Amino acid sequence: MRVLLVGSGGREHALAWALSNSPLLTKLFVAPGNPGTATIAENVPIGALDIGALVAFAREQAIDLVVPGPEAPLVAGLADALEAAGIRCCGPTASAARLEGSKSFAKDVCEAAGIPTARWERFDDPQAALDFVSRRGAPIVVKADGLAAGKGVVVAGTEAEAEAAVRSMLEQGAFGAAGASILIEECLLGEEVSLFALCDGTDAVLLGAAQDHKRVGDGDTGPNTGGMGAISPPPGFGLEAQRAALDVFIRPALAEMARRGTNFTGVLFAGLMLTEDGPKLIEYNVRLGDPEAQALLPRLSSDLLSALVAACDGTLAACSVEVTDVVSVAVVIAASGYPGAVTSGTVIRGFAEVAAIPHVAIFHAGTDRHGDDIIAVGGRVLTVCATGPDLAAARDSVYAGVRGIVWEDAVYRTDIGLRAAAQIA
Repeated sequence: MRVLLVGSGGREHALAWALSNSPLLTKLFVAPGNPGTATIAENVPIGALDIGALVAFAREQAIDLVVPGPEAPLVAGLADALEAAGIRCCGPTASAARLEGSKSFAKDVCEAAGIPTARWERFDDPQAALDFVSRRGAPIVVKADGLAAGKGVVVAGTEAEAEAAVRSMLEQGAFGAAGASILIEECLLGEEVSLFALCDGTDAVLLGAAQDHKRVGDGDTGPNTGGMGAISPPPGFGLEAQRAALDVFIRPALAEMARRGTNFTGVLFAGLMLTEDGPKLIEYNVRLGDPEAQALLPRLSSDLLSALVAACDGTLAACSVEVTDVVSVAVVIAASGYPGAVTSGTVIRGFAEVAAIPHVAIFHAGTDRHGDDIIAVGGRVLTVCATGPDLAAARDSVYAGVRGIVWEDAVYRTDIGLRAAAQIA
């Protein structure tokens, strides 16, 4: 099969790596890709949001399947354009992608389908939102309704923090159109986990679960980021609990989407909080997470490409997705200053030495090639991943890999999986 993978981050490098192992694959293109994907596929200089050019390329190259990595092209209608061109795409239409593109839409689906989630209100008037915060108090959560690259959520510990978030989004336009309306939710307490399912419109199969580490600093300090690391599987959320969650959070959502005439095809990611009252939905995403994908995909023992094809063809019921019982840890190496302004152009070394460590892999994200050098050109630059028989072994291996990267601007958390290890102990 000829496959076009869309995107350029660590998630896409991990997807390219997984797809490259498929016996069904004859040619893999990545648009636009990165220096990591270039080692296992052919990069194509087309941006992930250039839908017209992506469709034209898919036609010219007789692509059998398009695999979108990020959410933005899906919300913009990539799957719709490919469907109109007669090209299979393992991702939802723009209407179905509203599960991520509009948090208020997702909440409406939850209410209609009886899916447990946090109590919430939607606002586009700053004063009304501020009055609500004053009445409800803190802790409380303020979210941009639209896509904000994983950064449009403020978990406010005080009323002052919540008020600042409201003003930033509704008055100062911190997230542009994505923050023109906001949701204010109750603050759920517990362990947060990510559940991943592959869906064909009516059925779903489990891909696994992971636990992201969102805040930039050790001990979950500092601002939220796109994700600084992940572990898979999360402690306290084993296979039985994951399968039960499919029946509570995934299948009812699929049924409600089908009832609305917007069948969902692709990866559905449910962010859950394991509260004292049971799991509750935080949000839906319509693609694999980043860096959760980097932790999850190395555990997959079955053929990813055949499963994606089954999702497109509506035959998931006959498809087996198998995940090994190893533990995986992913650590993001970011540029100094992230999630704020960062400096680009510094050289990164140590790749060959780290690649020689058993069970360790490096996935590129914000990198570029300058002659013979790999340079940093983004915020989250690399993800180092390792698998092991248990969490302690995987942590030892992944941090051996992280320490092997030679880069003067490197910033990373030293405690990815540490709290989970304490829970296990």
